[in-house]
Amino acid sequence: MVEKIQQKLRDSATARWTVLALVAFTMLCGYFLADVLSPLKTMLEQEKGWDSTDFGIFTSAYGWFNVFFLMLIFGGIILDKMGTRFTGVASSSVMVIGTALKYYAISTNFGDSMIFGIHTQVALASLGYAIFGVGVEVAGITVSRIIVRWFKGKEMALAMGLEMATARIGTFFALAVTVPYAKFFGTNGHPSVSAPILLCLICLCIGLISFIVFTVMDKKLDTEEANDPIKQEEEEEEPFKVSDIFKILSNKGFWLIAILCVLFYSAVFPFLKYATDFMVNKFGVEQDIAGLIPSVLPFGTLFLTPLFGNLYDRKGKGASLMLIGAFMLVFVHALFAIPTLNSWPIAVVLVVILGIAFSLVPSAMWPSVPKIIPEKQLGTAYALIFWIQNWGLMGIPFIIGIVLDKYCKIDPATHGGAKYDYTIPMIIFACLGVLAVIVAFMLKAEDKKKHYGLEEANIKK
Repeated sequence: MVEKIQQKLRDSATARWTVLALVAFTMLCGYFLADVLSPLKTMLEQEKGWDSTDFGIFTSAYGWFNVFFLMLIFGGIILDKMGTRFTGVASSSVMVIGTALKYYAISTNFGDSMIFGIHTQVALASLGYAIFGVGVEVAGITVSRIIVRWFKGKEMALAMGLEMATARIGTFFALAVTVPYAKFFGTNGHPSVSAPILLCLICLCIGLISFIVFTVMDKKLDTEEANDPIKQEEEEEEPFKVSDIFKILSNKGFWLIAILCVLFYSAVFPFLKYATDFMVNKFGVEQDIAGLIPSVLPFGTLFLTPLFGNLYDRKGKGASLMLIGAFMLVFVHALFAIPTLNSWPIAVVLVVILGIAFSLVPSAMWPSVPKIIPEKQLGTAYALIFWIQNWGLMGIPFIIGIVLDKYCKIDPATHGGAKYDYTIPMIIFACLGVLAVIVAFMLKAEDKKKHYGLEEANIKK
């Protein structure tokens, strides 16, 4: 009888993939906003008077509340206590609020006014981005928990890969269409930097509605599981406790996954923040099309992340996939750092390789967490990993912005924006990759010692 009840939803392929489509669309909208200003760095300098330090402050704001106010950790605890429906709707709403503030800041002229030594526009835009950062990161761990619930013992890595691939479509659109969109809605020859943000705000409102539709399906699954005595017994015997945080933190495998995560993502996402400006400065690509080259990276993950996720589901080798991806990261950034390699076709090839690495590591890393951490602790475990990751997503862009202004400026800012030599930033990214390789080796050794099953297939026959 229990099996028949469960088959109505969780064992229904149609229901599983519908759930995935709904929550993945919400994340697509979130990732669109996360990178929407990345290609507009030069426009911000031209139209709003920003410099690289201002841009570095703004991009680092993503992790302010998550890191210093522990909002991600609180979000994980709320997720384990309140469930995916409440946490998902709340985090999606926070994304909308943060984006609205960011739009207000960018669309308003504050003159030369300052807040705490920062231009008012930069400060308010950063505050909005920080609020949004809380929402999108908590939404990310919520979606991961949803996928584990609906796909455990089935196509879990494939589902996570497809969710990440769908989210990367948002990054692709942000990098590829933002500059033309801003120019299209400009006036008197001046592009509208705020127009893409307004588009993101509309998309996020639709994404919130999409998540609400998911809650209806998830509620129905809860109703069915209420008749499952085995499930009830598990929930009664093993409720989440705050003390479980210390159990997670004492797990070496958790720390290796978390450190690999922060190193790897710190060499990819901050790179994307500066990638369009990098293409203009080093490879001489026109600003109008410069965002198309880095957009190849998220576009490629659309196909490769599900492919590698399916490979992990059926063949295993998760630790090996992460190690290979880390090696590729070092290779790409090391070549980007060579000053004489300044032909744009080389940039395209290297971005393609980086896209493969960016598909390999996440497709294996996120489905590996449930093999190391018990399911009742997953929300908090993902939150802790995302919190550690946010230290890198906050710190590295800020450091890169300062380095560019202090050590890499070739020509001062003019009507066309300042010119920069990106050699030192690329070396920084390459060093992060080297550390990621070391940690990936350690994780593979720990898996062999503790038998987590990272090299084993997810689908059990």
